[in-house]
Amino acid sequence: MERKRLRELGVEIGSYSCGHANSITDIEGVKVGHQTLHYESNGTTVRTGVTAVLPHEGNIFRDKVFAASHVINGFGKTAGTIQIEELGVLESPIMLTNTLSVGDVMKGTVQYLLEESPEIGDTTGTVNVFVGECNDGYLNDIRGLHVSPDDAREAINKAHSGIVEEGCVGAGTGMLCLGYKGGIGTSSRQHTFGDEVYSVGALVVTNFGRRKDLRIPEELKKEEREIPDGSIMIILATDAPMNERQLKRLAKRASFGLSRTGSYAAHGSGDIVLAFSTAHRVPHQPTEDNTVSYSFIKEDGEIISALFEMAVDSVEEAIWNALAGAETTTGRNERQVEAIPLELLIGLKK
Repeated sequence: MERKRLRELGVEIGSYSCGHANSITDIEGVKVGHQTLHYESNGTTVRTGVTAVLPHEGNIFRDKVFAASHVINGFGKTAGTIQIEELGVLESPIMLTNTLSVGDVMKGTVQYLLEESPEIGDTTGTVNVFVGECNDGYLNDIRGLHVSPDDAREAINKAHSGIVEEGCVGAGTGMLCLGYKGGIGTSSRQHTFGDEVYSVGALVVTNFGRRKDLRIPEELKKEEREIPDGSIMIILATDAPMNERQLKRLAKRASFGLSRTGSYAAHGSGDIVLAFSTAHRVPHQPTEDNTVSYSFIKEDGEIISALFEMAVDSVEEAIWNALAGAETTTGRNERQVEAIPLELLIGLKK
């Protein structure tokens, strides 16, 4: 059967409608780019890459966005979360790759930002780069360190709005999910609140779980293979005016969407969430005033609870889309990981 997204299989998650592209890019200004490395060279098998998520089309260092991170399970090597937690802002593209390539991706992203903002490290401070990771070493020659700083810059330069490539692309090229081939997945939700329309979008790099964890009848499950516990990176974006504390609350709800797919955050699974809002810009250069004013949604009404539910549904569907879009892949040591049979996803939810 031709690979299809979950909704193309007739399966809908939740009661809210999705955006035009059913993608994190349904939040205006958000762009996604992939650099995919899928080749053989001198006896090594490369199945890896980089994915970049840009929160808006401008200079992200000079015009930051409110952000927060949440650790579901901390078996991960993510960079940049400490300052985001302290200051509540994101000032770089969101970069995703494999575990041992965090440093090279950070270097390439820093180079990109230095070119874009010559004041960094000169007339102003340095820059905090966010890089998330999952371990693709089951299929990829991860010890070969094949991802270069240039690959990070390519992913940023390729970023675009609209339809996002899913499955075995970018950071998802060598990833697994629930015992099948995983990768990149995305989804979105939108709803009208009075005169305002707010959206929530999710993008995931799935690399967690085993076939036994799938919430399907036992007789449909195939023989299990020995694989590492794996991880997942979850990126949430919204155009709702939320501050960093509210975004922290939103990020926590991603764990519910993850658990719906069968995850229980195993010991060796690094499950990390980053959430940001595009509603406000936080200028790097302070104003002459001693105070800055922003407006945010109230927390005593229906809006924030609805946004929580929209986030949960987006994360769950993004994970299923990663599985549905991935293709059977042969990696190092002739290991082959099959794509999930789409009939297992049909009828998953009604």
